[in-house]
Amino acid sequence: MAEAVTGQQFTLRYASAEHPQAAESSAIVTELAASLRQLVLEGVESVETHSVGVLPPMGAGIVLVPWPNRIADARWILDGKPQQLDITEPATGNAIHGLLRNTAYRLTDSAENSVTLSATVFPQHGYPFLLDTSVQYLLDDGGLTVTHRLHNRGTEAAPVAVGAHPYLRVGDVPIEDLVLTVDAATQFEVDARAIPTAEVSLDGSEFDLRGGRRIGGLAIDHGYGSVAFADGIAVHSVTAPDGSGTELWGDESFAFVQVYTPHNFPRESGPGYAVAIEPMTAPANSFNTGEGLRWLDPGSTFTASWGIRHRSA
Repeated sequence: MAEAVTGQQFTLRYASAEHPQAAESSAIVTELAASLRQLVLEGVESVETHSVGVLPPMGAGIVLVPWPNRIADARWILDGKPQQLDITEPATGNAIHGLLRNTAYRLTDSAENSVTLSATVFPQHGYPFLLDTSVQYLLDDGGLTVTHRLHNRGTEAAPVAVGAHPYLRVGDVPIEDLVLTVDAATQFEVDARAIPTAEVSLDGSEFDLRGGRRIGGLAIDHGYGSVAFADGIAVHSVTAPDGSGTELWGDESFAFVQVYTPHNFPRESGPGYAVAIEPMTAPANSFNTGEGLRWLDPGSTFTASWGIRHRSA
């Protein structure tokens, strides 16, 4: 067996006492980036998985803190002073997906059906703040719930945003045959470096996913806004031809979502379609635009939850 390059693997299992006829659910979370490497809900493979011998392909399953997506030129302004982050997307000169992508999280709590991992964001290039962060993965009758907590240990208010990068599946149904539904009314137009230039209405747009679109033939890598909430959550999904599906939900902190449909997602069987629905509390480049950005006061904690659930046919 290949060595686990993502560190310790934490396995969760849950069998419903309320619904004993339902198949067991399970998940694997990794020490590196607290990533969701595997998720099986009621016996149905619900996210893209990968072997323990490779890093998460295309960011699969990783936690994005203290910002999701990109910061243009890896630069932003704090109290009138330019801040230069490390460039982590060399092809564009941007900083991408926060500061914990290459960090080993530490175990702080676990049970058969849950695990909580923690990591510290220390002051560094372009981000002079001290944050304690944690993420809990919990399996129960509602599927998987993921809860993020960010605590400002510093003496100044800190800018924060949170995201995650799951790629959804519905068992072994070919991705191109799934119908993608995203309940959002606006989309961010982007420049050649994937930095938003405008937020536009989706009414009449080919990228309007509220009514569902078959993934085959789609080529999307855009942020969506004006997410619709009902009873405090927003729900997006992929649906198989038989009506079964995988749903991603987010609480009211997750007012934005990134949709990515690569055609070259690396699998052992060969590259092909994949679909990421990425819950985000702020869109790309929020450190420069301020949209969705939270300024966390010293001693304060920000908590936000999202999750994945299976929908039967």
